[in-house]
Amino acid sequence: MGEQKYEAFIKVAETGSFKQAAEELGYTQAGISYMINSLEKEFGLTLFVREYGGTHLTSEGKELLPWVHSVRNSERQLAARLSELKQLEGGSVRVATFTSTSIHWLPGITKLFHKRHPTIELEFICNDNQSEVESLVWSGDADCGFFALPVKLELETISLRHDPMLIVLPRNHPEASKERFSREAMAKYPCIKLSDGSDLEMDEVFARNGVEPRIAFSIANDYAALAMVDQGLGYSVFPELILRDPLFDIVCKHPEIPTSRELAIAVRSFSDASTATHAFIDCTTEWVAQAYG
Repeated sequence: MGEQKYEAFIKVAETGSFKQAAEELGYTQAGISYMINSLEKEFGLTLFVREYGGTHLTSEGKELLPWVHSVRNSERQLAARLSELKQLEGGSVRVATFTSTSIHWLPGITKLFHKRHPTIELEFICNDNQSEVESLVWSGDADCGFFALPVKLELETISLRHDPMLIVLPRNHPEASKERFSREAMAKYPCIKLSDGSDLEMDEVFARNGVEPRIAFSIANDYAALAMVDQGLGYSVFPELILRDPLFDIVCKHPEIPTSRELAIAVRSFSDASTATHAFIDCTTEWVAQAYG
C-alpha cells in the first residue's frame, strides 16, 4: 500500500488533478482521495490545496515530493532485489527511450527479451528530450535509457552503435546521382534544419565539413522535414536510424567528410542495477550487434 500511496501523491502533484491522476493510474477518484488522505494523516501534514479550479502542492508537499520520489523508487528496488534473492524470475524494467529507437529497435529487443524472460514486465517511457531522459534514469524513475552520447549527468554507459549522419535529398535533386554529398553542394543548396534537439547533430556535420549552410526552413518535426525534402524544398540531415524505413521518396547520401553519433544505453549505476535490468541490457547489446552484423 505504501508504494501505491506514494504513486498517487506523485501523480496528483504532476497532473494537478485527482480525477486525471485516477484515470492515469487506473483507480477511481475516490480511491485516489482515500490514499492521499491516508498519506496526509500518516505524515500529519496537509500535502495539497484543493480548489475548484484544480489541486496544487502546499509548501510542505513541495518539500516532501523529492523524498517521496526517492522512497517510491527505493521500494521498487527492494521488491526487485527480494525477488532476485528468492530466485524468482519476475519484476519489471522501466526503459526510457526516444522515438527512433522505439520504432526501429525496441520491437526486436522486446521479442528477444520476452523469449528469454517471459515473466519480466517491460515498461517504456518515450521522450525525445534527452535531458529529461537523463533525469529519469538519474532519479530512478527509469531503470535504464537510450541516449546519443555524450550525456551530461554521470551515468554509466555502454556504447551500442555509431549511427551515421546522412544527407537526405529529393530523388530529382542535381546531386542525387553522386556518390557523396560534397561540401560545395552542402553550402550551395538550401537546407531544411531541424529545431527539435537534433540541430546539434546537424551542426556537427556542417562543422566537420567546414560549411556554413543556407538555412531555408527550421522545423521541429522529423516527418515534416522529410516531407519538405520530398517536395524539393531543400536537403536535410538525419541519423541513419531514423531513415531505416523512410515514408517518402528520398535519396540518402553520406557527406563528403563522414560524421556519426554514438548511441548507447545507460544506467545510474551498474552495480546497483537489478538483475532484470542487466538482462535487458544484455539482450539489447546482443540484438543490436546481430541487427547490424
